[in-house]
Amino acid sequence: MADAAENDVVIDVHRGVGRILLNRPKALNALTTGMVAAIDRALVAWEGTPLSAVVFAGSGAKAFCAGGDIRTIREYSLAGDADASERFFATEYRLNARIAAYPVPIVSLIDGVCMGGGLGLSVHGAFRVVTEKAVLAMPETGIGFFPDIGASYFLPRLPGAIGMYLGLTGHRLDAADALYTGLATHFVAGDSLDAVADALADNPGDPVDVVLNRLAGCSPVAGSGLAKVRGEVDWAFGAPVLGEIEKRLHHLGTPWAVAALTALEAASPQSLEITHALLARGRQHTLRQCLDTELALTRTVIRTPDFLEGVRAALVDKDRSPAWRRAADDARTQPT
Repeated sequence: MADAAENDVVIDVHRGVGRILLNRPKALNALTTGMVAAIDRALVAWEGTPLSAVVFAGSGAKAFCAGGDIRTIREYSLAGDADASERFFATEYRLNARIAAYPVPIVSLIDGVCMGGGLGLSVHGAFRVVTEKAVLAMPETGIGFFPDIGASYFLPRLPGAIGMYLGLTGHRLDAADALYTGLATHFVAGDSLDAVADALADNPGDPVDVVLNRLAGCSPVAGSGLAKVRGEVDWAFGAPVLGEIEKRLHHLGTPWAVAALTALEAASPQSLEITHALLARGRQHTLRQCLDTELALTRTVIRTPDFLEGVRAALVDKDRSPAWRRAADDARTQPT
């Protein structure tokens, strides 16, 4: 994980557009330390060049980026290699911050799965294009972790209590939901996605938003399932404490509420407590402060039994039956 294989990231500049292709399709383009470092170096090198845009994309038909290579992080924890884990998260969060402040418009082409670290690459940039195959989520509570990569900054800034709902349950958004929440900015049909970089190159003087709107098909936002339950989401997940969220979901008893309760019951209790506290504080902090808090949390959380067990159940043995600890959380894992 320390070094990217030669072709794990393909980086070039073509006709004034920087292009970064994640190229691990068999691993759903999951990020390694080497890949993240290579992307960061490219962005640093391009800062002084006259680019009209930078385009991020994923290879293969299944994913933009499924996140960080969290299975390897578990291996580091089991081996006691704290330095390797620190390098990964510190490098990733540095890249997230650079993307957020980058002087050139960054356009992410989200076709397929975009989770965890994939959102870290895309959501901090100005433009997030989704196709009909897009699936966005922050599923970390289901593996004994917490929404990171700046999620404690951007989730609390989504409308109403949507961010708390997504962070606690790991609910998967389709293209319509992503556009409704603002996690996506444009919709382009999958068979037109390859034209985006060329269109940006052909029209370097036009605003990126205008170029993307020319390519956009009929927006599916009117079909957002999340929009239909927005009132329930805001009432239930706007509660001040976890226990009250669960009580309100029980009170509602609707199919959506039952599904949300089921997701909470399947998640790590430790992760739910950490995530709720992290997101409750995030609205009042800057992105840099949020990333610093998240980095500090990783140092303890990745050594906890829930993290080791959650990744085992989801990604190693794949039995999907984690045995969570139900005892009170260690105070050292709480955000400050």
